[in-house]
Order: sequence, then C-alpha cells, then structure tokens
Amino acid sequence: MRVGVHINRFDHSGGGPALGAELAAAGAAAEAAGVSWLSVMDHYFQMEFNDRAEDPMLEAYTTLGYLAAHTSTVRLGALVTGVTYRHPGLLAKIATTLDVLSGGRATLGIGAAWYGREHEGLGVLFPPVAERFERLEETLRICLQMWDPQNNGPFEGKHYRLTETLCVPAPVSAPHPEIMIGGGGEKKTLRLVARYGDACNLFTTSPEEVRHKLDVLRGHCDTEGRDYDTIRKTVAYSGDPATQSDLDAFTRDISGYTKLGIDTVILSPRLSETSGWMESFVAPAVQRLAGLD
Repeated sequence: MRVGVHINRFDHSGGGPALGAELAAAGAAAEAAGVSWLSVMDHYFQMEFNDRAEDPMLEAYTTLGYLAAHTSTVRLGALVTGVTYRHPGLLAKIATTLDVLSGGRATLGIGAAWYGREHEGLGVLFPPVAERFERLEETLRICLQMWDPQNNGPFEGKHYRLTETLCVPAPVSAPHPEIMIGGGGEKKTLRLVARYGDACNLFTTSPEEVRHKLDVLRGHCDTEGRDYDTIRKTVAYSGDPATQSDLDAFTRDISGYTKLGIDTVILSPRLSETSGWMESFVAPAVQRLAGLD
C-alpha cells in the first residue's frame, strides 16, 4: 500500500508570505519520504468544519502548478475538483497544462461539489444536486473528448455546448491524465467511476464500509462492462493518529484496509505546516505500509 498526502490548511504561522517556501519544502519532504501522491483542496473558502471560512485558502490549480515546479516524481492533483468551479473546457485545458508542465504527473480528481456558502459568496452558480451530477457527467465526457486528438469537433450536452474541443498541446500522460472521481455515493458517484474513472477516492469510515462501497462499485462495473481491477482504489484518512504522529495507532487503523485492494491511503491531517510532519511521521509511515500484507 502506498501513501499520499493531502494538504488542506494554509494558515501558516508566518502568514501568506511564508506559504511559498513552506509548500516547496512540503514537496521536497514528500518526495524524500517516498510519498506517491500530493494533493490540495479545491475550494474558494476554507471549509467550516476545518475551522473557519475566513481562514486562508489558495486556489488549487495555481498551487499545483507551483508544486509541479518544486517536485519531480510525485503525482499531483486536486483531491476533488468541484465541477461547478470552472467551465469544463477550461478545466480540461488547466488539467492538461498541469500534466504537460509536470511531465505527465497530473490527475484530474473531480466530484459534484457541495459547499454552497463559497458559491453564493463569490456569485458562482450552485445548481441542485441532481443537476450538479448531470454537469459532472458532461464534464467527464468533455474532458475525454478534448483529450482525444482524433475528435476535436463540437460537443452538445444538456448544460454545455462547445463548438470545438481543441486541446493543444496534448497531455503527456497516455492515453490521458488519470481521472479520479471522489465520493462514495452508491447510485451516482460510483456509477460514474465505473463508466469514466481511472481511480476512485473513498473516505475511511471503516474497513467494513469501504468494503461495501467497493462491492457496489464492482456491481456497477459489471453493469457497465468495465474491468473492476483496472480502477485504482484510494482512501482518504484524517484520523487522529496521523495528526498526532502516533505511528502504531495509525498502522492498526490502516491494517484493516490491506486486503481490500486499496492502492493508496491519502493522509489528510488538519495541519497548517506539513513539511516537518512529513519528515517525522510520513517517512516511517511509508515504510510501515509498504510492509503490510
């Protein structure tokens, strides 16, 4: 099992001027620790359950571009890009640019969005949930069409209409950047994973719950004629042992997931400065998880 890290706080003790150096240090520490995945949140405001909406939040893809310039091996992505935040044609272009400039290390993590306050605050359309899922599926189709060099014609959907789907230069990743669909909704989200996803991201409520979600995903794969084993399975972990650097408790927590086919556990601690924590906790955690069977 591999280890990823999700950076979700930007309230550095040195304020905004210190964030660039801290992110560069975090990227270097992640690669030194053997981390395979590094992600940031895609939000306008900090999530209220993560403290306060008024806390610092960086724009995700600008931040990922900065991390691309300060790393060379780790895979990069927004853990869950909100489908409502960017027009799909622009999103495909942004993800392609990250992939090209990082040398093929981009993943398009995407989901249906949920944080109404930030949409209303900045005047961004926030449709009802059923429409957001319709837009998510159209966005996935548009991205795949834009990443197909043989198909640069129009796209006609219910919510989006593009007269051209040119995307030059093409992604470096072959056949295209990985698509990771986030969430565990059994009727819609996991069906979209089976139909379009290269990877899924689930939240670690318990091994039993994750096992159930994966069984649901397998059923959708059977319906869609998709090989379940071709989908990379990841889980997001925000348990106290990671934040408190309790390696033994963390190993006990994760051991229940080892036989479920999970490729990567993505650590998501609520920490403001992660570079030192990666050196002290993540590096030995990488070694521990590599030895689990």
